[in-house]
Amino acid sequence: DERGCAQGLYQLEDRMNRIRAPYLSRGKIHFAPAFSPRMVHSGYGQEQYPEPHMSAIAHAGMDAILLFVKDVDLTEVGYMDFNNTIRRANKYGLDVYVYSKIESDRHPDDPDAFDHYNSTYGRLFEKCPGFKGVVLVGESVEFPSKDPRVSPFKYYNNTIDGLPTGKTTPGWFPCVDYPQWLKMLQRVIYPHRPDADIVFWTYNWGWAPEEERLALIDNLPEGISLMATFEMFNVHQMDGFKSRAADYTIAFPEAGPYFIGEARRAKERGIRLYTQANSAGKTWDYGVIPYEPVPERWVERYESMLEMKEKYGLSGVMESHHYGFWPNFISRIEKLMFTEPYASGEEALKAVAEELYGPENLEAALHAWHILSEAHTYYPITNEDQYGPFRVGPSYPFLLDSKVQIPKAFYSIYGGNKITEVDYAYSPAVNPLEIGFRQTRIDGEIRSLEKMRELQKQARQELEALAEKLSGIRRADCLRLCNMIAFMENTALTAIHAKKWTKLRWDFYHITEKDRMQSWVNEMTALAEAEIRNAEATIPLAEADSRLGWEPSMEYIGSVRHLRWKIRQVRLVIDTELKRYQKFVDETM
Repeated sequence: DERGCAQGLYQLEDRMNRIRAPYLSRGKIHFAPAFSPRMVHSGYGQEQYPEPHMSAIAHAGMDAILLFVKDVDLTEVGYMDFNNTIRRANKYGLDVYVYSKIESDRHPDDPDAFDHYNSTYGRLFEKCPGFKGVVLVGESVEFPSKDPRVSPFKYYNNTIDGLPTGKTTPGWFPCVDYPQWLKMLQRVIYPHRPDADIVFWTYNWGWAPEEERLALIDNLPEGISLMATFEMFNVHQMDGFKSRAADYTIAFPEAGPYFIGEARRAKERGIRLYTQANSAGKTWDYGVIPYEPVPERWVERYESMLEMKEKYGLSGVMESHHYGFWPNFISRIEKLMFTEPYASGEEALKAVAEELYGPENLEAALHAWHILSEAHTYYPITNEDQYGPFRVGPSYPFLLDSKVQIPKAFYSIYGGNKITEVDYAYSPAVNPLEIGFRQTRIDGEIRSLEKMRELQKQARQELEALAEKLSGIRRADCLRLCNMIAFMENTALTAIHAKKWTKLRWDFYHITEKDRMQSWVNEMTALAEAEIRNAEATIPLAEADSRLGWEPSMEYIGSVRHLRWKIRQVRLVIDTELKRYQKFVDETM
């Protein structure tokens, strides 16, 4: 069909690009994708899909795009002609999936439940029958469940008389009546699109006991696709502390026990199995860079995904979330490994490195990539980091007494403080004053990040030396990567400084002597000054590449403007708040 013809032409382009010449060996080669659908969000801007971006997505081998949908022709960022977007996407061989943000205000038992859901999901597919399917994730679609283990409210209003209910909400628990709710959606969607792909994603309750999660899978209605996140909740031992994959990460590339347990049960039941794997090259590990250049870690992810295809029938993938897809050399490696006849990880790495740097520089390029990949094994995978310094980069603020709001574009849905924790702090469930915790966790994380940064610097220096041997586009692309790695190094330094800053804030409550208090003020001031220098050093990096400091759903949050804002913010802490502590030392101790 025409989609197959297009992909055949893209393969022809890929082959000629790799050898940089219009030649092809005689013979016949059959190509086939390992996975379908391969869904991505826009990396150009939230819900923005200009046709050149659609073309780049199709060339990378993806075959579906996602829209955050609230109602007919209504996205999180406002009006969109859905049917026009569907038609344009189809031109490039791309299906369009709804990522549901539609309100679910009725239990299926309610007398008006059918009318309610027919006026939302039913109407959406009636008006836009070209939608391929819909992705349903707990936090975005939670309904008033009658499961006694949860409250019937939504997570943002989980109170009675202003007091917490003490129970989790339906979006975060495998409620017994989700199957009933899914059957209701089938009733209202199928009349308009009988083959609609209804994808049920278990992301929000991967923490729950396996028995409860599998009981829900056992009762899913026929025809539902099950999606489980690939690596979440993995735990591995690091330097004196355990690191748990609280959210998307490539520091732990393999399939985790949460995914494997659900995949096994899906196979037993004959349920179509998908995964959210961020395999297009970007996870929650870094927020404001276009992709994570750790190719060996990605190869491990792809090998594990192919293993899950063989063992459990994994067939579809969500390749990106908010952060979207940005064309990059990782996605070239992925395409080679995800297209039959499958290239091995080693073959894919060599093919792409040779294309980017030339056969004469292959070994040098692979060595630099190896160091970059090794560096990421030291990433600590904490919520504090993924929703803090690593989300926004060196523009991350350092707070002492005052609260701040990160500047944001008026049209950004998740800008500012929306999904960024600006007050770096560990969970209050853990006593921050307990010395053992501080030594085994935060000090271990600092050591790991220092090692990560050291290796990143080494890889960057090797690539800078390699760039001297290149010319034209190859040289420009290599230097652009070096610039991004330097940005990553500075982001890691911000995280290191944030951890040291946190330790000093904890230490304050133990100080009783004047000399120690004076030392505390001096240490805080020196650390703040060091972080100002780090932000200043990042400005030319962001100036050299306008993609740095930007993310599709947050818009600019780590740009030159934000770096200068952060410098002013930290300078105010030094000149006002720390001066008050100095005055306290001088006058009262």
